[in-house]
Amino acid sequence: MPVSPARRAAFEILRRVEQESAYSSALLASFGDDLNTRDRALTHELVLGILRRRLWLDRTIEHFAGRSLAKLDLAVVLALRIGLYQLRFLSRIPPSAAVNESVNLVRAARLKSAASFANGVLRQATREPEYDPAANVDDPIETLTIETSHPRWVVERWINQFGFAEASAIARANNTPAPVAFRFTAKAYAQNHSEDLLGELRSAGAEIGPSSIARNSWRLLRSNSTEDGEEATGPHGPMPALLRKLSDDGLIYFQDEGSQLVAQLVGAQTGERVLDVCAAPGSKSTLMAAEAREARIFAGDLYEHRAGTVKQFASQQEVRNIRLVVYDAMQELPFANHSFDRVLVDAPCSGTGTLRHNPEIRWRLQASDITELSAKQKRILANAAAMVRRRGILIYSTCSLETEENEAIVHDFRETHSDFAVSELNIPAILSARNGSIRTWPHRDDTDGFFVTAFQREN
Repeated sequence: MPVSPARRAAFEILRRVEQESAYSSALLASFGDDLNTRDRALTHELVLGILRRRLWLDRTIEHFAGRSLAKLDLAVVLALRIGLYQLRFLSRIPPSAAVNESVNLVRAARLKSAASFANGVLRQATREPEYDPAANVDDPIETLTIETSHPRWVVERWINQFGFAEASAIARANNTPAPVAFRFTAKAYAQNHSEDLLGELRSAGAEIGPSSIARNSWRLLRSNSTEDGEEATGPHGPMPALLRKLSDDGLIYFQDEGSQLVAQLVGAQTGERVLDVCAAPGSKSTLMAAEAREARIFAGDLYEHRAGTVKQFASQQEVRNIRLVVYDAMQELPFANHSFDRVLVDAPCSGTGTLRHNPEIRWRLQASDITELSAKQKRILANAAAMVRRRGILIYSTCSLETEENEAIVHDFRETHSDFAVSELNIPAILSARNGSIRTWPHRDDTDGFFVTAFQREN
């Protein structure tokens, strides 16, 4: 029997996330053009919802199946997750449709012998709608781990760093859809279109409000064009068709407000030389270039194809003042020392501040990765510091929540670079963190979790 386009797309995306270590955001974008508005919305919700709730779903499936998921084919596991997610979290979908389509997914995967098993598991789930795998767990950490579907070691790290209440708030926020945030591009500003475009979006049914932390940044609060009462949940989910068209035309760019804030804190000015050390995919480089069109922005990255992504976005947004450079930031950079007015190190990191947008990261990350990344961050920051002229500005940022990648890096840098001092940032007081740094938080600011510190070379 046929399977709906939305569930078929969700199944394929989830399969590739598991088997190919692909990223859901990129796959949702590539599948989006082949789906209508309703199917695109359901695919988006299924994929991100299942990745966010994976542990809870798996514990529930194991309860009803009476066996470990490790003993099941991946196709069966994915079909069961898709079915159970609809049964538990999408009340508008009839249980019969959720069950039957998941069984059909198993059949479509040429596992007909497992179809009756999948049917039995999901039928049992419909008969026990109140079952909660965390309900009878005595350990509060394990309860939080299951309820929020995070690896236990991640939850324990956050409890050690921020306390139980804060860790709980972070983990729960990670399972809520991130708001759609966007900015206007250099192309839109050159055509003086920004105010007109805001009016068009509102006329198309979008309720839009300004960001509270980033200037000239906008957030989609609600869209009257969404279907089935869904909220807009991302650039590839339900939203006004006009918003997607403006993105395709290079007039707006989807970018988290925290990410926009980082680029703005660099403070690029007319006539300055600015280096974005780890630039791909180009979100911050193109924003800096749009806000300081007479500055010279150098955007560097390790790989040619990633530099190509920066070039693509710059071309689409009609940014003219970016120069691309391919290099290894772990080595000495290919510029004269002290040759830049401002340098941004948006360092490679664990990405634990972006789990709402990239929920699969939580299932791939290992504790050892954070240790390895912190060593890289120290070296990249030291190499970047050599580029900063006297009285110049060096910005260090990550989209990680981990103190090992943030405050510890800043402490080490200050211990080894006495010629730099922490520079005060002009920010809302609520964003201020320790020792002159700032943080944005998913649970407090409804943005990705970013860390930023600014330094100034004194001599």
